[in-house]
Amino acid sequence: MFPRRKTRQITLGDARVGHVKIGGDAPVSVQTMTAGYTHDVDACVGEIRKLAAAGADIVRVAVPEKKDTDALREILPQVPVPIVADVHFHFQRALEAVEAGAHKIRLNPGNISDRAQVIDVIRACKARGRPIRVGVNEGSIIERRDKQKRMKELGRVFSDRKHGQMLAIMIAKLEEYLDIFYEQDFHDISISAKSMDAALTIDAYTAISERFDHPLHLGVTHAGPKETGCIRSVAALAALLTRGIGDTIRISYANDPIYEVQDGLELLYALGLRPRVGVDLIACPTCGRIQVDLFTLIQDVRKALAERITLPMKVAVMGCIVNGPGEAEGADVAVFAGDRRGIIYVQGEKVANVTEPEILPRLLKECLDFQDRVTRGEARLGEKKVEIIPPDPLGELGSGWAGSASKPAPQATPATLTIGRSTPGEG
Repeated sequence: MFPRRKTRQITLGDARVGHVKIGGDAPVSVQTMTAGYTHDVDACVGEIRKLAAAGADIVRVAVPEKKDTDALREILPQVPVPIVADVHFHFQRALEAVEAGAHKIRLNPGNISDRAQVIDVIRACKARGRPIRVGVNEGSIIERRDKQKRMKELGRVFSDRKHGQMLAIMIAKLEEYLDIFYEQDFHDISISAKSMDAALTIDAYTAISERFDHPLHLGVTHAGPKETGCIRSVAALAALLTRGIGDTIRISYANDPIYEVQDGLELLYALGLRPRVGVDLIACPTCGRIQVDLFTLIQDVRKALAERITLPMKVAVMGCIVNGPGEAEGADVAVFAGDRRGIIYVQGEKVANVTEPEILPRLLKECLDFQDRVTRGEARLGEKKVEIIPPDPLGELGSGWAGSASKPAPQATPATLTIGRSTPGEG
């Protein structure tokens, strides 16, 4: 576990949906945002429910028009998670959202900057006990209407930083904006400072974490499609989280937001920042030793297990027997494939030798049976009954060490070929 930076803690939610804490000793939470129109009540409720079922702790909705804030009165009683109203340009939308019962307000200093308007929003939130996220984005904080003002802002640089000009603007905007909150004795605040540039995002949050003790909402804005946006987002967020920076996250894609939730959770699972829910699936990389359709198999296994397995059992799908035993160390259920067959193990004990078409249904059966035994207290996750001995490729899988002139048939005893020890071949 990575040591967490100490921050103030804020709370959002209510007695019906529950309360989510951000900052302090609370676990890192996962957020996303709906893609549809908020005023389309039925569609919005359906989308929020789907995102919550996928694991979202908090969902944000856009409220650009009064019909959107009006819709919140119908939406909020029907959804199971706290809702954040995303406000841009019109401070009145924030006041309406608070009145409608939104659990949190997001303001952008780049487009709601009038001091009196900001104070009105602060007072409304303070009266209702609603926190506010102050979120600056690279694309919205630069003054575009007044060229002289923009040049003055660009003159405030962190000269020793690669992205000094933009970083200076972000910090200056936050400091200027937060002064209004402090003057109103309002501290239920979270902060974000997003960019599409992963390196700038890391620099910005690192600098902000040194200056403020408010919880930080991490994200890379307009990261792009999932295929590339996942790399851009994880590059920045993992770097920050492993330094203890970050209290809540959103991975942003130009795609169905359910992928944002799934990938955000997986990031936290991988870093040990959240206890895993559901299967922990591992698979070997591609190589010339694979003797089954591993790519299709792993996707079919992933889908089947996601729908049926709720415990965090570790399942390994290996395309050959060379590195499989070592790479599947600690797996509760594993399959080693080769020559169009698969040998299935449960906690180190061989339970089946099946043909390629039988691998998926038999693997699913063994996973479900194992899950039932764990639920009944007859087995425990992460234990091994026996040590895995790699199957003899000359016998059960048929390819044989004799097929490689550089690899004589192994004469090792089981003790030298158990999980966690070296096996022939290279990964």
